[in-house]
Amino acid sequence: MKNKRLLLTLFVTLFKIGLFTFGGGYAMIALLEDEFIEKKKWIDREEFLDMAAIAESTPGPIAINAATYIGYKTAGIAGALVSTVAVCIPSFSIIYIISLFFDAFLEFRLVANAFRGIQVCVLYLILSAGLRLFKGMRKNVFNVISAVTVGTVMICFSLFAVRFSTVFYIIICGVIGVAVSLLSEIVAKSKEGEK
Repeated sequence: MKNKRLLLTLFVTLFKIGLFTFGGGYAMIALLEDEFIEKKKWIDREEFLDMAAIAESTPGPIAINAATYIGYKTAGIAGALVSTVAVCIPSFSIIYIISLFFDAFLEFRLVANAFRGIQVCVLYLILSAGLRLFKGMRKNVFNVISAVTVGTVMICFSLFAVRFSTVFYIIICGVIGVAVSLLSEIVAKSKEGEK
């Protein structure tokens, strides 16, 4: 009974998030954080940051990956399945309905203006999610330098219209993280050897 209630809670929560998230998975991160860290307290901030990194670096949309992770963490395989389906149903249904009437839909001035307003909201959600993730990140030298460097490079590439896939950002930061970790272990072992 308790497990059914948990699955229902997961379904309703992720269905609601899927229904009201515009702008893709990055915009959804802020809603997931608010719902599962602040309100339900099912995961802590450190695990949420790890989940966001895993969801971004694995194949598939970040929103679906994050929902699957949260579902699995809270209710196992059934939770992962329920969460994934719940977050997909709203966008699938809405896109299907829009596709049936797409040409007529775009002709409505009211709809076009609504989408312009939503674009501003999406920008805010993505920026606020990024800032929250940065605030929750451990503030060691490596993390701060990595975040500032990646942010600076992204801004410069955007200003000068340089095309650079986000996949490369992920791969480069992952390789640097492994290198720094290995270097830290070597330094720590050499200090222990000196003692």
